[in-house]
Amino acid sequence: MKFNAPRGTNDILPPDTLKWQYIEKKTHEIFSNYNYQEIRTPIFEYTELFQRGIGEVTDIVEKEMYTFADKGGRSITLRPEGTASVIRSFLENKIYGQAQPTKYYYIGPMFRYERPQSGRFRQFHQLGVEAIASNDPALDAEIISLGMRLLQDFGLDDLELHLNSVGCGECRPVYVEKLKKYLIKNKDQLCDNCQSRIDRNPLRVLDCKNESCQKVIKDAPKITDNLCDSCADHFDEVQEYLDILDLDYTINPLLVRGLDYYTNTAFEIKDNALGAQDTVFGGGRYNGLAEEIGNRDLPGIGFALGIERLLLSLEAKDIQLPVESGVDLYITVIGDKAKKESFKLLDKLRSKGFKTEIDYLGRGVGSQMKSADRMNAEYTIIIGEDELNNNSATIRNMKSGDEKEIQLSNLLEEMKKLVDKEEL
Repeated sequence: MKFNAPRGTNDILPPDTLKWQYIEKKTHEIFSNYNYQEIRTPIFEYTELFQRGIGEVTDIVEKEMYTFADKGGRSITLRPEGTASVIRSFLENKIYGQAQPTKYYYIGPMFRYERPQSGRFRQFHQLGVEAIASNDPALDAEIISLGMRLLQDFGLDDLELHLNSVGCGECRPVYVEKLKKYLIKNKDQLCDNCQSRIDRNPLRVLDCKNESCQKVIKDAPKITDNLCDSCADHFDEVQEYLDILDLDYTINPLLVRGLDYYTNTAFEIKDNALGAQDTVFGGGRYNGLAEEIGNRDLPGIGFALGIERLLLSLEAKDIQLPVESGVDLYITVIGDKAKKESFKLLDKLRSKGFKTEIDYLGRGVGSQMKSADRMNAEYTIIIGEDELNNNSATIRNMKSGDEKEIQLSNLLEEMKKLVDKEEL
């Protein structure tokens, strides 16, 4: 091999692509039921969008973005997440002039330069939702329940919902100062990375998984004890709406997520079967993001779910998605004349929605039958000159071995019966 896929990327091949198609189809159905409409944004944006939106003192911006200069000398970044692009599009296209709230969802690739590991790639795929222009706590509960319902429809029900409020521009700075003082007092016990974060972005320390840092973090001041009245009321109402939906949750005061734009509600859904990388999806409110990007004060909330992480979770629970690969009918041909007539039948069957295949390598009958077996063909039929002359051929059920003589001129009608699982 002269070339391999770049590190941290992978090819998604059949039959695995059928799982991806199923996930995407189910996503379209469920999100549409909640009145979320699909949005498709570019996979690259001007770098400043992510610097301003995500926050310059975050691991994503500091270490993980794929950034380059285009031929015009402009700094371009492959999108590391979806929310900033959606808000940019909302503002640029003046969607705020339409009926609100605006409810979007997206599916697509994201890019982060980080060490590849289980469920984490440099090109990965996310599906997510964004609800813009409403601060209603009921919408927070809707967003969370929507993500949970999607996972439940895939068969995942043993999940943990972790919930927190990260405050607002009024109460969070007060909390951050308290946290800073505490961290400075315990600075010697923190890892080098966290020591450097104390002045730049102390909230990021709460994300650290280092064992010595964890000992410090567990006794740190809790943001839930430092919320202003407005944020505390909002958080209480979110919990009330989750209770109405009978959704269990754990209050986790250390949950701050990894992006600077979060305000108020923050949440993660965890699956313990995944080990260290146990978060299936997460999200929260970002009421200051539109103002940071476009000087327009608009609230918003959303979540993002990694498709690769979802597939790992399904695999860990041995959940099989209801997808099947294979063809309905493989036409085995003998001779050129039979192939030409069969080619006409092939086209007719395909036009009516039947998955149908034929040999293109000039193989003998035995090799064609082996090929039909490898393709997981449900039925096969052998057509040669004798079959054409008699207008009849034998169709065979490849699983049961049952056979039936049919008129070739009635092949379409017979297939309609057979694929509907009527008896041979």
